[in-house]
Amino acid sequence: MKIKVDFDLCESNGLCEAMAPEVFELDDDDFLQLHTDETTDANIANVRKAVTACPRAAISLEES
Repeated sequence: MKIKVDFDLCESNGLCEAMAPEVFELDDDDFLQLHTDETTDANIANVRKAVTACPRAAISLEES
């Protein structure tokens, strides 16, 4: 699955980074960066938690 982020909605509050630091990171300017836009067996559970935790629903998963 592909990880999609609507950067217009994203508030960079860091919940996604807390849930899945292997995928999401806030840079020095507090802008969200993706380490990858692909899910793996190793990260899918944490990415799903991040999708659910996002208060602005800025993160979604799409079939690739």
